[in-house]
Amino acid sequence: MSAFKAGLAYFATVFAVGFILGAVRVFALEPLLGKLASVLIELPVILAVSWFICGRIIDAFHVPKSISARFFMGLLAFALLMTAELMLARYGFDRTPPEQLREMTTASGAVGLVGQIIYGMIPLMQVHARR
Repeated sequence: MSAFKAGLAYFATVFAVGFILGAVRVFALEPLLGKLASVLIELPVILAVSWFICGRIIDAFHVPKSISARFFMGLLAFALLMTAELMLARYGFDRTPPEQLREMTTASGAVGLVGQIIYGMIPLMQVHARR
């Protein structure tokens, strides 16, 4: 149960920070630098924030160091993130799910997807990093 609650908290916290960073990226960086450069600037920032937040949440929810608990936490957070991305694309940018999937095949979309996969793996990575 702690991994479930931690996965929810990890998603919600990082999504809130990512929403703010994403707004800065879209409205401030993209007009100046383009999509790919903007994503490449944002990605290490959000991954560092994710690493920090994940560690605090793992400690707060006493998530076991087992691979299964950490995998579940990350998988839940990743699934919620993908769901939120689809909903934001649909209702925020008026993109259909196929259009959103096509966006992920662009260079900036692929870089973002790789970052999202890493985000989902951070709880698992911290099994070894925090021993």
